[in-house]
Amino acid sequence: MASKSAVSSASLLDELQTVLAHGTVARRVETLRQVTDLFLNNAIDYSDDQITVFDDVFNCLIRHIETSAKALLARRLAPVAKAPPQIIHALAFDDLIEIAAPVLSLSERLGDDALIENACSKSQAHLLAISTRKVLSGAVTDVLVERGNDEVVKSTVNNPGAEFSEQGFTRLVARAEADDDIATCVGLRPSIPRHHYLKLIAKASASVKARLAAANPDRVNDVSAAVSEVARRARSSPAAISEDTTIAHGLVRSLYEDGRLDEKEVASFANAGKFDETNAAIACLANVSIAVAEKMMIESKTEGVLILAKVSGLSWPTVKTIINMRKDLAEIEVTDINAAEQTYERLRPSTAQQVLRFHRTQQAAEAG
Repeated sequence: MASKSAVSSASLLDELQTVLAHGTVARRVETLRQVTDLFLNNAIDYSDDQITVFDDVFNCLIRHIETSAKALLARRLAPVAKAPPQIIHALAFDDLIEIAAPVLSLSERLGDDALIENACSKSQAHLLAISTRKVLSGAVTDVLVERGNDEVVKSTVNNPGAEFSEQGFTRLVARAEADDDIATCVGLRPSIPRHHYLKLIAKASASVKARLAAANPDRVNDVSAAVSEVARRARSSPAAISEDTTIAHGLVRSLYEDGRLDEKEVASFANAGKFDETNAAIACLANVSIAVAEKMMIESKTEGVLILAKVSGLSWPTVKTIINMRKDLAEIEVTDINAAEQTYERLRPSTAQQVLRFHRTQQAAEAG
């Protein structure tokens, strides 16, 4: 005796043939509901070949049916890990967001290639749906940050499952200059690399300063002092230091204590664009705190680097590499590299030590 499911499946296939050949839109919608029910009831047990059959059936049935029926199908299939991949792809690329959104935000059938293609070609609403996915790779967020409007970017940054590439963080920090909400979201991300965090603070401070100064021209000096204090507190906050930064500092400290930290290592760190390691290495060699070195590396002009390097006993080629690293990571412009070289060659170690003592004293006063 045939099972009930086998009988219902056979009768449904008969119905399907009739509907595809002569059925009205209403009959298509009802058959679509039945086929969806049949699939969902046994989705876990179906083989790949069986899922392919369902895929073909779904793609035939959704032709010439109303939007609400397609949207319902999208909502029902989106959470199913083994949903037929072709129909999921078709729904995801539908121009109507009420159809595309459920699968874009939930379906595990959509890989990075499909998500990137969608994000590159569809509407901001499509990008917003993608930004809410449980997991987002750096390749996908690169596109969301590049193409997305402010709402998409904020949604992506606020997604704890989103990863960002070096390029992604660079674009985020650039966009944050014009949007305080984006700046706040980016700054609060635990995974933001230290050099991007510091660049964000520096850029945000300048932006805030400009706006407040424009609104209160009689209090420009007060505004400048307030902004500097905000930046100082942000840098000294434990939350500003990521786990990666802590690991980098520990690695450099170990090299220093073992007697293996030399100019070659410093140059290697700088060449690789490793701000945390370079900063920690200079701090060790110059015998200052990481905070003092960091402030001179980021906030000061080239002179701060020259002072640290001279006390550390570094040669000009290494100093130039560090200056170039700063320019690449924090967009700190150098007006005249040749003049900087001449200044460095003339700078006496004793003079550099005196200036460095001043920076130590100033940092201690601020901390107090």
